[in-house]
Order: sequence, then C-alpha cells, then structure tokens
Amino acid sequence: MTTDIKAALRALHIETPSWAYGNSGTRFKVFAQQGVPRDPYEKLADAAQVHAHTGVAPTVALHIPWDKVADYGHLAAHARELGVGIGAINSNVFQDDAYMLGSVTNPDPAVRRKALAHLLECVDIMDATGSATLKLWFSDGTNYPGQDDIRARQDRLSEALAAVYARLGEDQRFLLEYKLFEPAFYTTDVPDWGTAYAHCLKLGPKAQVVVDTGHHAPGVNIEFIVAFLLREGKLGGFDFNSRFYADDDLMVGAADPFQLFRIMYEVVRGGGLEAGVAFMLDQCHNIEPKIPGQIRSVMNVQEATAKALLVDRDALAAAQTGGDVLGANAVLMDAYNTDVRPLLAELREETGLAPDPMAAYAKSGYFEKIAAERVGGTQAGWGA
Repeated sequence: MTTDIKAALRALHIETPSWAYGNSGTRFKVFAQQGVPRDPYEKLADAAQVHAHTGVAPTVALHIPWDKVADYGHLAAHARELGVGIGAINSNVFQDDAYMLGSVTNPDPAVRRKALAHLLECVDIMDATGSATLKLWFSDGTNYPGQDDIRARQDRLSEALAAVYARLGEDQRFLLEYKLFEPAFYTTDVPDWGTAYAHCLKLGPKAQVVVDTGHHAPGVNIEFIVAFLLREGKLGGFDFNSRFYADDDLMVGAADPFQLFRIMYEVVRGGGLEAGVAFMLDQCHNIEPKIPGQIRSVMNVQEATAKALLVDRDALAAAQTGGDVLGANAVLMDAYNTDVRPLLAELREETGLAPDPMAAYAKSGYFEKIAAERVGGTQAGWGA
C-alpha cells in the first residue's frame, strides 16, 4: 500500500502562480519585500526554486497582462531551461477603466469586444507557450437593483464564452472560475459553481469549472461541490488558498487543514488524481516571504493528499453500508490524524531531494543572492 501511495504522490503536480512571487497585499496596502522579481523571467526563476526543493511544482501559471512579454516562445524556452514549464494562462478583464460596469457582460458592445479580444489574445499566448489551459475569472456584476438586466448579462456571458470555446485548439480547454461576491455586491455574473457548471455544460468537454477554495460563503461544503463536479466530469481544477471570511488568499491549509483533507479525499475517491484535474495555487498575501510561502503551500497539499490516500476505503465502505456512523467517521479521522511527514520526507530522499524543503531552501542562499542582485528597477506586484 505504501508503494501505491508513494507512486500517487510522485505523480501529484501542483502549479504555482507567477503573481505569488511579486509584491501583493490588500486593497489598503502592499508591503514591498527584498528580492522580489522585476519581470516574468525572474518570477520563473523563483518558481523553479519551489520545484527544485519540492519536486512536484513543475509548472507556473501566467497572468496577462501582468506577465506580458514581447516573445512568449522565448519565455517558454527560458522556463524549460530552468526546469519548469508554462501552465495555465490567466486572463485579466478587471483592471482596465473600461471595465467599471463589466467586461464581457458590459452593456456597451465596444467594451465587450475589447474584453473578448483580450481573451482570444490569451489563447494566442497558449499557442505560443504550449499551455493547454485558459483560466477565466470575471469580476462582472452589478452593485444596485435595476442597474442592468440580469438575464441579458447572462446572454452576453454565454456569447463570449462560446466565442472563446470556438477558438480553443483540440488539446486546449478553459476553466471557468466563480466567486460569491466582490467587487460586485448586488449581483455577480458568475457567483457560484452552479452558474459556472451550467455554462460549461452547454459548451462541451473543453469547458470545465475551477474551484477556488476561498470563493464560498462560510459553512459551504466544498467537498460536496468537488464530488458532484467530478461525478459529472466537469471539475477542471482548483485554485488552492485558504480563508477565514471570504477570499483571503492565505496559504492553502492554513485556516482549516481538515477541510483540505476532506476535499482531497473526494478528489482521490472520485479519481481526480488521474482525471487531469489541475491543482493550482492562487494565493498572494502581504506578510509571508514569497518563495517559502509557496513551498509551505505545496507541502500542505502534499500532506493532505497523503492523508487522503491513507483512508481505508474498504473499511469506510463497509461502515457506510452497514450504517455505522461513528465507525465510518473513525476511518476518516484515523487517516487524518496520521503523521505523514516521515513518509513524505522518505519519498523526497528517494527522489534525491532534501527531506525538509523549507530548511533546504533556507540553507540554499538563494534569497540572499536575489536580495543582493535585484536592486533597482520596478518590482512586480499589484501596485495597490
């Protein structure tokens, strides 16, 4: 059994986001840090450190235009030289002044055309970098009753998604993200998994739902959503983070590691580890150091996955079939309460890595190197 668990953990890939390596924060303040990348090439170099120390973070998500370059083929080649690859391409139709009343759902057709042109540009970037995944998130919505026609906005959204879908290559897909609220507070055009699922179901197999673990109201059973979407073949990926209230974008597993375990159990139970589900981090707060924060997050996902793989599914099924409520719960809790850190340390050593990625990175001298070298220029970040 341990051999099977190790094989599954070796196959686990966790994508890190380019924006996590830049300065970030809240709407109130962004705190600058030493050694922060000044361009996408330096972001990739930092991401390569995460992969070098964990062995399971081989791809990096880009965000356009935050990671805009003149030659995306050259950027992809640079990534390969560093030992990583380009992952999902994330679009941005929320930071332009034109999008104050929405992007693809805006009542102004000129604004909608502008937004769609950007989404199609992102598919062009996928072609240039070899990326197979486009991630779509829309801040579109309204703040006041009567501000716009709710149904018409869904029609506009559907039209834009269909145009993007038609542009995708044979081996490409898009993942549609949902968010409960913010910055739209009265209606959000893609507020929940059901709305995202309905649009993706209508379009076909190249459209799937991405679950951001922070984008839910308190008490929402995320593992139910995961189980349902997996059952329907519509779970395309995760944006892993953690939150206390809404969309805090804290390190995954920081607030509720038991929830992360429950989610990963449903992934394991539903065959998600073999179904091409993308495990991506989407977190960039303002107080943790950038590279160690990503390393710790990768480790948190690894630990939750290892515990999920330890669940005795035969014993669980027997207890469930027999109506043994406490017995079934105990099977899950036994796996969750297992200390899997020695197993993961052993796995890393077997693959030629240091058993403790955090300690190994701290000893590597990489931070001291980039802090000394990356002086001058403009640090990457939100600019908030």
